[in-house]
Amino acid sequence: MIPVFGLLIGVVAGLLLEPTVPVYLQPYLPIAVVAALDALFGGLRALLDGMFDDKVFLVSFLSNVVVAALIVFLGDQLGVGTQLSTGVVVVLGIRIFSNAAAIRRHLFKA
Repeated sequence: MIPVFGLLIGVVAGLLLEPTVPVYLQPYLPIAVVAALDALFGGLRALLDGMFDDKVFLVSFLSNVVVAALIVFLGDQLGVGTQLSTGVVVVLGIRIFSNAAAIRRHLFKA
């Protein structure tokens, strides 16, 4: 129940405070969000499969975000930032849809 309250407080604070993202971090924010969603769907799938471990989830969440941001940063340094960003989104998108399908099969037995 505490995580739900934390989420609600975070959403309300974000809506009221309207934080701005510095310009130099803006290319990394969408990639970080997609990486975080991948970890979230993976955690939900593990929870439904009875294999959830909070330490594994936390490490997965943080490492997904950091690795995805590093790949995009490397792409920016090499001059191919948009191509690597697209690659990261495609790979993580495939994982998200794969986990979503497993969650759907588990919930609806279909």
